[in-house]
Amino acid sequence: MGDKDLMDQEEIYSKVLRAGRRTYFFDVRSTKAGDYYLTLTESKKFTHEDGSFHYKKHKIYLYKEDFQSFREIMSEMMDYIIEEKGLEVISERHQKDFKKEEPSENGEMKSTDNFTDVDFDDI
Repeated sequence: MGDKDLMDQEEIYSKVLRAGRRTYFFDVRSTKAGDYYLTLTESKKFTHEDGSFHYKKHKIYLYKEDFQSFREIMSEMMDYIIEEKGLEVISERHQKDFKKEEPSENGEMKSTDNFTDVDFDDI
C-alpha cells in the first residue's frame, strides 16, 4: 500500500473553513493503533507577480489527552479577545474602505482619507 493509500485510509471526518486567502482544515485521523486525533491545518495562498501561486501550510496535531485543556484555553483566549475588542473586525485587510494612516509634518498619525481635515485643537 502506498503513502497516498495510507493517508486516505486514516482520514475519518473532515470540515473546511474558507476565510479569504486562508483555508482551515479540521481533520479527524486515525493512528496505527486505531485511536483518533485531530489535525488543524491553515493553508494560505500566495500569488506571484507572474500569476502563478503557491500555498504555505501550517499544521497542528491535537491528541485526545490534550483536548480538554486545549478547549479551555482556546475558549478563554477567544472570550478575552471578544470582551476586549468586540466582534467587529478592524484589521486593514478585512475592511475594503480602510484608510491607512500616515505621519503628518509634526509626526502625528494622519489618515489618508480626506473626508475631513479638522484638527480638534483648532476648535
